Amino acid sequence: MDFEEFSKSISTMLEPPAEISLCLQALWWAKKGDWYSAHDIAQEIIEPNGSWVHAYLHRVEGDIGNAGYWYSKAGKPSKTNESLTEEWEEITRCLLTS
Repeated sequence: MDFEEFSKSISTMLEPPAEISLCLQALWWAKKGDWYSAHDIAQEIIEPNGSWVHAYLHRVEGDIGNAGYWYSKAGKPSKTNESLTEEWEEITRCLLTS
């Protein structure tokens, strides 16, 4: 699945595509506007990309301190100077190509 297909699925589907990773499912729900579903999924992912998604979600929530903790666990720099849209796209594109 490429970025365009993934993005289109957000507006055309009621559930995330079955074949995508948990990280992408969390990002899908986040973009759909369901932070709680996204966060529930992110909490279950115990690996660096899951921590990166978790950090992004706490930025969306406005909890910058908690986001910083998750960026650290992900080994990623804090993205507080980047727009949420830019970061969502960066993470999504990275996960779709890995």
